[in-house]
Amino acid sequence: MRLSGQEIVNALCINIAARKMIQPDQVDVELMWDDDYGFSAEVFVGERNQILIEASIHEAIEQYVYKEYNIRIFRDQIQLVLTDEDIEADINVD
Repeated sequence: MRLSGQEIVNALCINIAARKMIQPDQVDVELMWDDDYGFSAEVFVGERNQILIEASIHEAIEQYVYKEYNIRIFRDQIQLVLTDEDIEADINVD
């Protein structure tokens, strides 16, 4: 199973909105890759922003896959992948 970059963004928007008790459309997300730090995401809520590390992205993906696809996965089943166009998530569901 592979999640697109947009699905990862959706997962993060839903996750952050639930934590902050706001609507997902009030959250903006930018996925990032850095040679030194790896995968991360910058999250914007109103005037505030925060950086999420890869573990936080994995947590949001776990919850999203369970809610949207009714499949329980664990962090070790998720591999973030940098493609030519986007960041995607490969999920081993075997």
